[in-house]
Amino acid sequence: MSDGVLPPEEVADRAHANGVTLWALTDHDILDGVPQARARAGVLGMRFVAGVEISVTWAGHTVHIVGLNVDDANRDLVEGLREIRSGRTERAREMGRRLDAMGVENSYEGALEYVSNPALISRTHFARYLVERGYSRNLQAVFDRYLGDGCPAYVPMKWATLEQAVNWITGAGGRAIIAHPGRYDYTPVQFGALFDEFRELGGVGIEVITGSHTPAQYGEYAQVARHYGFLASRGSDFHSPREARVDLGRLPSLPADLTPVWHDWI
Repeated sequence: MSDGVLPPEEVADRAHANGVTLWALTDHDILDGVPQARARAGVLGMRFVAGVEISVTWAGHTVHIVGLNVDDANRDLVEGLREIRSGRTERAREMGRRLDAMGVENSYEGALEYVSNPALISRTHFARYLVERGYSRNLQAVFDRYLGDGCPAYVPMKWATLEQAVNWITGAGGRAIIAHPGRYDYTPVQFGALFDEFRELGGVGIEVITGSHTPAQYGEYAQVARHYGFLASRGSDFHSPREARVDLGRLPSLPADLTPVWHDWI
């Protein structure tokens, strides 16, 4: 319902076909896909965890905080997500203006062709348009040249605070997890401050094995989890059969000495 290309039911079918037995749908800043995902998981005999991936601004950069096993009807969580979605349209229009000035034709209108919900238009939708029109060879190249932090068409967005995100998740009965920490451009000192603050606010885990990490980073963030006493999460970061680094259910297992975030859900 955010920047993936398959509807929730098809994600469930694909996960089930790949042998997944417990899974979560974690769209960006919206919970609307959870009922469909939950219903399909029930038909398939899979355990399902309601989830969301919340956009946060911390130290001038965007961080994603995943909430797992949340009450998807929780009023504070639903309203908080609605508020942070509200600025996406104007941000997208400005990105479109900047891309047009760089010679990309009809970029905003083109990005909308890839959007199922216009209120959730994102950089990924622009990136798909640029790849399909031959401006870049793949999504990562788009971010490296046009849309990554500090690039010419990047438009900063004031998302939720870390405190808000963690409070919404925990208030909805869920567990707060830092998604793919290896993607964030922080110094070691900043990372330490992020992990300390996150833990103090009630955050309990980080993604260790994820489709957004390199194999070398698996070990790096396993050690972070050990150092801070974090629960460990494992997620494909799957958005599309054509774009995914790793398919659903195809990641390696977590290190045996780490406690999975789902340890008491099965």
